Amino acid sequence: MPIDLAKTPSFRLDGKRALVTGGGRGIGLAAASALAAAGAHVTLAARTKSEIEDAAAAIRARGDHADALVLDVTDIEAMRNAIAQAEPFAILVNNAGMNRPAYLADVTVEDFDAIFALNVRAAFFVAQAVALRLIEAKLPGSIVNVSSQMGHVGAARRAVYCASKHAMEGFTKAMAIELAPHNIRVNSLGPTFLETPMTRPFFENKAFRDEVLAKIKLGRLGQLDEITGAIVFLASDASSLMTGSALVLDGGWTAE
Repeated sequence: MPIDLAKTPSFRLDGKRALVTGGGRGIGLAAASALAAAGAHVTLAARTKSEIEDAAAAIRARGDHADALVLDVTDIEAMRNAIAQAEPFAILVNNAGMNRPAYLADVTVEDFDAIFALNVRAAFFVAQAVALRLIEAKLPGSIVNVSSQMGHVGAARRAVYCASKHAMEGFTKAMAIELAPHNIRVNSLGPTFLETPMTRPFFENKAFRDEVLAKIKLGRLGQLDEITGAIVFLASDASSLMTGSALVLDGGWTAE
């Protein structure tokens, strides 16, 4: 009797359109590059025109497909118009985010509002806009909300950031429930501290670096290329049974 072996799913994204917010640097650029390398036609969205145009050009120079979209996702009306006018995106990497670390006593209303405006309000409505466009076109899709290990734990000087990422984890689950009948999957990605242009200045502080490394059980900071495989996995049919879940890449931080 022949043995039936399970098929290995494809991680390829050929012919799929992907939108990456905050696509000009750090996690966003790494995600866009990885999705394009897997065959997707990627649109990099961010506020800084030169940054995303250079990034898209670098991806195209490699032989892959990439466009730049100048967009401030906190401008909900402009964001909705841009997504409504574009062909539907089968993949969203909902990555634009920020942090302003401060002890609880020093948190200002301005900082709170800025963090929530981008990390929660904008992220929520970008996901909504992409999903509604897919539903209208009767197409399946995958939404990857870029959260953080801080969406699962707490940390000093990060009360507002933790609150924003816990909120993202919540709407990821709720959106997944509502969008499942439309074959649109919604998951979150929770990296630990990575060495990126945004975080590099923080790690020049030895006390902070030592504090972080004491929590990461693997004993080192994460690198951008260590999360791109997870992004391609979540975007592709390889994760076809996964929705409403959190994929945490934290070097063991939340295991304790």
